[in-house]
Amino acid sequence: MTESLALAGKVENMVTRKNPLFDTATTLGKILGFLGVSAICGVLVAGLLVPAAAVSGSAASGSIQFFDTLPAELQVDPPSQNTTILAKDGSPIASIYAENRTKVPLDQMSPYIKDAVIAIEDSRFYEHGGIDTTGILRAIVSTARGNKQGASTITQQYVNNVINESLVASGNDSDVKLNGVNKGVGDKLREMKLAIALEKKFSKEQILEGYLNIVFFNRDAYGIEAAAKFFFSTSAKDLTLPQAALLAGLVNSPSAFDPITNPDNAKVRRDLVLAAMVNQNKITKAEYDAAVATPVTTKVTPARQGCAYATMAPYFCDYVLHLLFNNPAYGDTQEERIKRVQRGGLTIRTTLDPTAQAVAQQQVDGTAGANPDKWGASITSVQPGTGQIVSMAQNTVWLPQEGKFDQTQNFNVDVLDANGNDLNGIGGFQPGSTMKPFTFAQWLNEGKSMNTTINASRRTYPQNFPWRNTCPTPVNGFYDKSVPGSFDLQNSDEGYYRNMTVLYGLMNSINTATFASASQVDLCGIQGIVDATGIHGGLPARDENGKITDPNPKVTMTTLANLIGSTQTAPLTMAAAFATFAADGKYCEPIAITSVKDQSGADLPAQSSNCKDAIKPEVARGVAYAMQEVLNAGSGSLIRPALSTRNNFPVAAKTGTNDSNGSTWVVGYTTGLATASWFGDPLDNQLRPGRNITVNGKFYPSIDGYMIAGPQFTNYMLSVAPAYGTNPFQAPPSNLLGGAAPQRTTTPAPTTQNAPPATDNGNNGNGNGPGKD
Repeated sequence: MTESLALAGKVENMVTRKNPLFDTATTLGKILGFLGVSAICGVLVAGLLVPAAAVSGSAASGSIQFFDTLPAELQVDPPSQNTTILAKDGSPIASIYAENRTKVPLDQMSPYIKDAVIAIEDSRFYEHGGIDTTGILRAIVSTARGNKQGASTITQQYVNNVINESLVASGNDSDVKLNGVNKGVGDKLREMKLAIALEKKFSKEQILEGYLNIVFFNRDAYGIEAAAKFFFSTSAKDLTLPQAALLAGLVNSPSAFDPITNPDNAKVRRDLVLAAMVNQNKITKAEYDAAVATPVTTKVTPARQGCAYATMAPYFCDYVLHLLFNNPAYGDTQEERIKRVQRGGLTIRTTLDPTAQAVAQQQVDGTAGANPDKWGASITSVQPGTGQIVSMAQNTVWLPQEGKFDQTQNFNVDVLDANGNDLNGIGGFQPGSTMKPFTFAQWLNEGKSMNTTINASRRTYPQNFPWRNTCPTPVNGFYDKSVPGSFDLQNSDEGYYRNMTVLYGLMNSINTATFASASQVDLCGIQGIVDATGIHGGLPARDENGKITDPNPKVTMTTLANLIGSTQTAPLTMAAAFATFAADGKYCEPIAITSVKDQSGADLPAQSSNCKDAIKPEVARGVAYAMQEVLNAGSGSLIRPALSTRNNFPVAAKTGTNDSNGSTWVVGYTTGLATASWFGDPLDNQLRPGRNITVNGKFYPSIDGYMIAGPQFTNYMLSVAPAYGTNPFQAPPSNLLGGAAPQRTTTPAPTTQNAPPATDNGNNGNGNGPGKD
């Protein structure tokens, strides 16, 4: 309160009369006495105010020499600015920064803020050349009277801010110099010389613009645009006179004059600024009276930094950041890359479709948005032929909220694209039967007909089974109940151990049919298709010391359990792999970033479509034919609401469930969109079985792909897929069809979502486990 009263007295003095620099001879005597004992003032008089030839005495000469050795050039780099992540349509996703700052040109600032800052901080700004000698003498007088007063011009303050900003950006925070706190004589002299040099290089308008864009107002507001938004929810150009005066006064001491925590002090300081403005004819007396009568009020817009506060798709946002943090083009070390993103004022344009994202989020939230048992749900989509990621959603919130499942881990991507630490990351889930189409693809790749009959009654594959394998990696695993600890291969229903076509086996997801098919093809061929379509493990391979040896390890198809989906694989990986079938055999790596521009508008490295021919077009068409039948008449026909070629538009998909029922899937596509829908256990190393669980008030004895992930998939695709194209798939050649109509399951489609499964036999297996879901 004492400080407020003192300031109030200053306001009254400023409005009623102007203070002359010298008012008595006694004061002049005090000045001379003060000069005699002040080292810095002696230097200033010797070095700045008096020609060198006129100076006598070794101390003065030394001061001049010292001054002359100081640098005269200031590297004015752009201050730290906010990086913005945008969706495909240009709408904002998130703002990333180390310092909340948005640069604006001087002509986009209210005239009030320019006049207010000059009035209170440097009334002779347009008259001096960087150093205000009158202001220095005034400060000396004030100090001699016992009232300490600064003498730094706006140019000097700008120099100080630029130096400090450079120190912070280079990681030398401890070297930052604050006015009146830790500056020595040398620091002050350096600042003055740089200010003089700066005035020769830049116009007054450029200096004022730079100052107003760099100056600190609050820990959440650097620069006038961020301050206007934070304190008043407005822009710099729309600041009113009372608002501008308050912010101008805040610069002197952001803590002491904070209008939120110290409104009384803020008002007195604001009125002091207004008094300076009216005395300097910046405003009229009527404007002054109206402004000082205005109460101090704020309308705070909290600064929301980072993906946690994204307007949409926080996990996609985090994925985008990690793509940059892991990209050597943005710095030699991850620390350098993070700094560049957080301080570089980048504009990052992404592939995200806000409309599709909203539908995806609605679906996963509707599936399991608030569930006390924390079951996870996710959707991710990519565009065939480009690899562009269209949506990425999951049923969790980033920040803890009452009644919500909070989780910072991304369900949809590899662990290195999330947090880089496989001890805490997820790295995908066991894909179960969604791996079966790749064995089917190799069957077609060898020219075999999908309507060939195979023996799916075989359940034993012993250690010495004669697999065909041209890969150097040996076959690993067996199914043989005669060996202690092992089991025969199993289906989920007893009625499917019999002869059937290869197509029928895939349509109805029969484990024994997949193995019977695999036994007649080259396992190395299956490996080739899996590799070509981008499938890899979501957890990096590490050596015994924990060092990463392979960030994208192979899913080794000579490990028999992988034929039916045992290796954790990210939903994004599965969506991109299935997109290969949709794109007539062309695989495109998933991409999320289409452009990156720095604050000058220059292009920086982004991502572009990286596509290759992965499988033969006729093979892709054959797989599409078969997976349409999955939805038309196979295990996918159980999904409600129904999605099928007959009733809607051409769509192909495969269901999947692992051994424990804790990971369930539907992965499918139209010609224009490929989507992976997942539901299951994302916690505790994914060990919880998906049995006897309740989701959204509904009890499930056990869950399968068609039950929860299925409706999530169909609702999403029905809403989003038409915008991306739903043309008919091209028909496969007749030799792959075998000239016969496909066999169809006789299992009637149930009318309820929790009806018993047909035979969705996705499972993790262990190479010698039971192999049933």
